[in-house]
Amino acid sequence: MIDREQYTPGPAGGARVQKDGEKRTLILVRELRHSPEKVWQALTDPAHLREWAPFDADASLATVGATVKLITVGAPALRVSETRVTRADPPKVLEYNWGGFDMRWELEALGGGTRLTLWHNIDPRFIAWGAAGWHICFDVLDHLLSGTPIGRIVGPEAMKFRAWQQLNAEYAKQFRIETPNSSSQATQNS
Repeated sequence: MIDREQYTPGPAGGARVQKDGEKRTLILVRELRHSPEKVWQALTDPAHLREWAPFDADASLATVGATVKLITVGAPALRVSETRVTRADPPKVLEYNWGGFDMRWELEALGGGTRLTLWHNIDPRFIAWGAAGWHICFDVLDHLLSGTPIGRIVGPEAMKFRAWQQLNAEYAKQFRIETPNSSSQATQNS
């Protein structure tokens, strides 16, 4: 494992928000240097998910109809979501629900690597937070698949990480939204 202090994420990018009435979907795109098969395994295998994702899974997410418990990592109280995999087309598409929000992962072969796209329905107040968190998760995933793991950085631990704060602000600016932090600060300053 490399020293986490040496890790610096790149600038905010590869994310957009799709609006459908009151519903918001965060769409993140990342190009990884690894085959779709290798990325698929990291998205579905519980042992891999424990290394990079913001949740643990008690079973594989690779089979349509599978019922899997997803345990959010770092939440102040234990948060367990039972999900059913609604689509698993290896190594191309994976769909399920996490904590009441739909997730769709799409993997597209790109040269020797993969273009990974995540669609995540999310509470509009936390879109920039989600983008910053997934940005770091994808970086951790890329390091893991490259054989240079830096360890999972999620939840409150990620929010204390200076890079998360910067990414959160950059994504909020890109999306032209206020984050809950800036709203509460505005209230305190008035």
